[in-house]
Amino acid sequence: MGEVSGMTARHIGFIVGLLAFGVTLVVPPPAGMSAQAWSVAGLVVWMAAWWMTEALPLTVTAMLPFLVLPMSNVMTANETASAYYSPILFLILGGAFIALAIERTGLHRRLALALLKSIGANGGQGRLLFAFMVAAAILSMAISNTSTSLIMMPMALAVLTGGGMDDSHKEGLNGALPMGIAFAASIGGLGTIVGSPTNAIAVGLVDQLTGTRITFAQWSLFGLPVVLVGVPLAAWIIARVQQVSAHPFDVAGARQAIDTHTQWSTAEKRLVPLIAGTFALWLAQPLLEPMMPKGALTDGTIAVAASFLLFILPDGTGRPLLTWQEADRAPWGVIMMFGGGLALAAGMGESGLAEWLGQSLLPLASVPLIVVALAVVALMIVITEFASNVATASAIMPVVASLGIALGVDPIWLAMPAALASSWGFMLPAGTGPNAIAWATNRIALPRMIGAGAGLDVAGVFLIVGVVWAMQALLGFG
Repeated sequence: MGEVSGMTARHIGFIVGLLAFGVTLVVPPPAGMSAQAWSVAGLVVWMAAWWMTEALPLTVTAMLPFLVLPMSNVMTANETASAYYSPILFLILGGAFIALAIERTGLHRRLALALLKSIGANGGQGRLLFAFMVAAAILSMAISNTSTSLIMMPMALAVLTGGGMDDSHKEGLNGALPMGIAFAASIGGLGTIVGSPTNAIAVGLVDQLTGTRITFAQWSLFGLPVVLVGVPLAAWIIARVQQVSAHPFDVAGARQAIDTHTQWSTAEKRLVPLIAGTFALWLAQPLLEPMMPKGALTDGTIAVAASFLLFILPDGTGRPLLTWQEADRAPWGVIMMFGGGLALAAGMGESGLAEWLGQSLLPLASVPLIVVALAVVALMIVITEFASNVATASAIMPVVASLGIALGVDPIWLAMPAALASSWGFMLPAGTGPNAIAWATNRIALPRMIGAGAGLDVAGVFLIVGVVWAMQALLGFG
């Protein structure tokens, strides 16, 4: 049934996208809009419809601007191609290489287990749930949310089995642990720019449309507080929905199941300082940049420098920390899709569509800005429940950026909450990669996932806007 409805949605999205662009070819543009801007408006709806319904693979849809913008006399093919590239692209790539090296050396398991033992050494099942969620959140700041879930889920199942549980019932910790890992992986990904592709895409689009550059350090100042509040909040909601305290669990047996006693390898020992140094440089980039040639030191150049070291430093067994065969698993499709979003944003700016959109949204100036921010975040969360996070960020962020410019406010006030909200969807098993992995354990009851996810979604609207606005007022970035 799900496959049939998915196919129907894809077919509808395919037709809607083509029709939307077709309308701009036969109907004259609205008052005050140029013909080029009208074509780009059709392209925006076309790409949004295809991205939201996955009518074609997301990366294939991302190639549309290269065809449409030159043909609509908005930009030349050369200008359009150059718009596909941004320094943020190299940050995504370098972050992916670091993540692949972490997975290759097995460092991820050691970090997770060390944290579990330190937090879960004393206390009951509520504390064990929180330990797993903290480990998942920390890991997902450095590697993808989906990879984090794939790494943590087998450990969770080993713990549940060690505690005497199977998949015959879905109450208590049995459903709470897989769900907690999934939710915490998604929340943790908000902590750094490299934690989730949607973060980098949002930063790139804001830079392209408004000229406001959000650095790695600045993003973390907004993202980390959301993680620090969001993970305990999610743990509390899940524990209540799953009634964890009402279902006994053998925590001592579970602890024995996760204790491995293996020695640190040379590769792990060499990778840790490299990762720590990279993160330190990312955080210190705003302070170091004035000492370098103008525009030379970016988050992207730091990521590429770290990547070079991965291919140079030996791992102690006669090979480097990372080989190209392993690195070639980088998310090339996401990088291409990111480029498509940047090219679309460039077309919106060049054609005058962004300015026209902003002017048409000016009546919102009479509404308190906090209400606008809450509405934007709520809309992003609803859309991301049904569409991919990457697609949601790529399709909606340009409109949010245009709105911020039209209202004459610092883009951070609206764009940053919207960027964080594009990864805040928890209700449905297919909504995110982590949710799908948790659902595949067959230990979660759907009504409970929907209940816990809905509670977290609603809380997230106020949490995200509250944290961003409080930090912006405190630090005054922009």
